[in-house]
Amino acid sequence: MEVKIHESWKEYLKSEFDEPYFAELVEFVKKEYQDETVYPPPKYIFRAFDLAPFDKVKIVILGQDPYHGRGQANGLCFAVNERVTLPPSLMNIFKEIESDLGEPLTHKSGDLERWAKQGVLLLNATLTVRAGLAGSHQRRGWEHFTDTVIRAISEEREHLVFILWGNYAKQKGAHIDRAKHLVIESAHPSPFSAANGFFGSKPFSKANAYLTKHDQTPIDWL
Repeated sequence: MEVKIHESWKEYLKSEFDEPYFAELVEFVKKEYQDETVYPPPKYIFRAFDLAPFDKVKIVILGQDPYHGRGQANGLCFAVNERVTLPPSLMNIFKEIESDLGEPLTHKSGDLERWAKQGVLLLNATLTVRAGLAGSHQRRGWEHFTDTVIRAISEEREHLVFILWGNYAKQKGAHIDRAKHLVIESAHPSPFSAANGFFGSKPFSKANAYLTKHDQTPIDWL
C-alpha cells in the first residue's frame, strides 16, 4: 500500500502499512472524506511527519484529535492555520512559554510549523476527524498506528524529549523507554485543567536544557 508519508519514516513504519487494520483504516478514512466533511485536508494528514523527518526529531508533543472546526486543523497537534483565532489550549501554551522563558513571543501565529521544522514532532493520536464531531475517528486504527510511531522513535533514537499533557497523552507514554529519553508530564493546557499543573510546569526550558546537555541545538520556542 502506497502511503504518502515522508520517506524517512517509511523504513520504520512500512510493516504497519501491510497490516489488515491499516487497510481497514484507509478504507474508512477514504469513505469519510468522500461522504463527509473531514479535517485536516487530505494533504495534511501526515504533515507532522513531513516537517519533522525521523532522524531530525528532537521533541515529541502528543495531542489527541485534530481540531474539528472549519479551517482550524493543519496536521500539527495544538496548531491552527494562519490567521485563525487561537484555541484556548494554544493560548495557554503560549502563555506558559512566555512565563517559562521570561520573554515575549516573537511569533504570534498558531501554525507551529516553525517548531516542526526544528525537530518538534507535533503528533495527534488520531490523525483525522469528522467536522463538528470530536473523537469521531477514534478507535478506527489511528491509535494503533501512532503507538507504533512512538515505539519506533523510542527504540531507534536516543535522548529525545517527550512532552505529555493530560491523562490521554500520559497513557500513550507507556511505549517510551524512559531510560533513554526525557519524559515531561503535566496537566493538559486546556482551560479546564491548565491551572492544575500545566501553568508553571516549565516544559520548554526543561526540554531545551536536556537537549543542550546531550549536545543538541535547543528549540527556539519564541
